[in-house]
Amino acid sequence: MDKVIAKDTTVDKAIRKGLDLLGVDSHEADIVVISEGKKGIFGFGQKEAVVEITLKEIRDFDEASDIQLAEIEETVEDIVEDLEEDYPETAEKILADQPEIDRLISSDEDEEAEEYEDYDEESGRDEAIAAVTEYLTSVAEAYGAPAIVTVEEKNNMLIFQMESEKPGLLIGKYGKIVNALQILAQALVQRYVRRRLSVIVNVGDYRERRAAVLESIADRTAERVIKTKQPVFLEPLPAFERKQIHARLSQNKRIKTHSEGKEPHRYLVVEIAD
Repeated sequence: MDKVIAKDTTVDKAIRKGLDLLGVDSHEADIVVISEGKKGIFGFGQKEAVVEITLKEIRDFDEASDIQLAEIEETVEDIVEDLEEDYPETAEKILADQPEIDRLISSDEDEEAEEYEDYDEESGRDEAIAAVTEYLTSVAEAYGAPAIVTVEEKNNMLIFQMESEKPGLLIGKYGKIVNALQILAQALVQRYVRRRLSVIVNVGDYRERRAAVLESIADRTAERVIKTKQPVFLEPLPAFERKQIHARLSQNKRIKTHSEGKEPHRYLVVEIAD
């Protein structure tokens, strides 16, 4: 048995029940919250929380960078499907005439090995910057929101800044478009650079404003957990936003955090520290 559907009065209890049935810890499984349940009144209208728990696939990798690349490729597949379902026109423009993105989703291992032999670290970095800059520029143009793309390298991070007169089109509802562009940009960079090199795609001052919102969410969640002594399951967030909340909450020794679920629906759990 590699997958179970577990039900109980709370999400936390349902997760623990499902993990017990599989005989694994939370880090060994992907957890998806199907329903958070409902308490009801005097026992009426109560609904159980429902979670789906799947054993993680064990894969063999030669290097740590291979693990990162595999995770990015899986996320690319998920985000492409998500975009095509929710933003079909945007997805078509983002993916149109982009052989690099097609290659990210389905590639040949021999071709990958040959590509890495062709690039040393410095030239690979330069090629990555050029490829992503061209990609983001073409996407913005195709989407009717022409943008000037600049790049800054800081602490093993490439920050691609997009300035446009129509930033809303590139950001999307809840930041879905800019987040998708960032994931695809990260995947492109990882094709050229073997070492750890994170990517941020920003449109105007969106990332700065979003960071302030995430800090507010983190603070309110900490107060709630400390007051109720009950875990809080946040909405699914991109990995880099989960890290921002985790960093904020790590300053509070009374609580702890961990991530559960599968990208792009992975979420943060905040609970009282043991």
